[in-house]
Amino acid sequence: MDKNKILVVDDEEDLCEILQFNLESEGFTVDIANSAEEALKLLRDDHELILLDVMMEGMSGFKMAEKVRKELHRNIPIIFLTAKDTENDMLTGFSIGGDDYISKPFSIKEVTARVKAVLKRAGNQEIPEQKNIIEIGDLTIDLNGKNVSLKESQILLTKKEFEILTMLAKAPNRIFSREDILCKVWQEDGYVLERTVDVHITRLRKKLGDFGKHIANRSGYGYCLEK
Repeated sequence: MDKNKILVVDDEEDLCEILQFNLESEGFTVDIANSAEEALKLLRDDHELILLDVMMEGMSGFKMAEKVRKELHRNIPIIFLTAKDTENDMLTGFSIGGDDYISKPFSIKEVTARVKAVLKRAGNQEIPEQKNIIEIGDLTIDLNGKNVSLKESQILLTKKEFEILTMLAKAPNRIFSREDILCKVWQEDGYVLERTVDVHITRLRKKLGDFGKHIANRSGYGYCLEK
């Protein structure tokens, strides 16, 4: 089996070397970059995860993540590394498509555990194939191709957005609590806040345009997709 390939991006060269050594000791293949600009040049299709520092000289990690999502259209998992640990910073990271957030200083064991958890989720996205296509009004979800379209126009979603939409669409009019969504979409990750669900729902509604109003918020209960 091919080794999982990771791109580590941090302007602290010593930290990059430490992460590279320890992750390779765990069986990963690791490339390192000391700036976002260098990382964008190094990023390849066979990279399966990015460990990305937020505060760097030049382009920030958040800006690089936006480029990866919006310009390169890559849904590769991203784990942010940062000395900033406020809730707003965490929500910023998740709102632009981050999959996890590790505050400095951190232990190498914590990093490897988070990396393995994110890669496990990304590689084991098992959606029951009772139906391969879900259609609700103008919305079409292709479960096999992981594609979403409205009136035949494709909508680009992140992995988390796709999973949330699929979860709601498989049970129209059923109310899912934030905890339900966290348990299903983020699974064993205990570091994610319930407000992260709200951020992803807001972003999902925006991408769905007029159809987004069908994702209803039942105050005190959670969310549902109204048919």
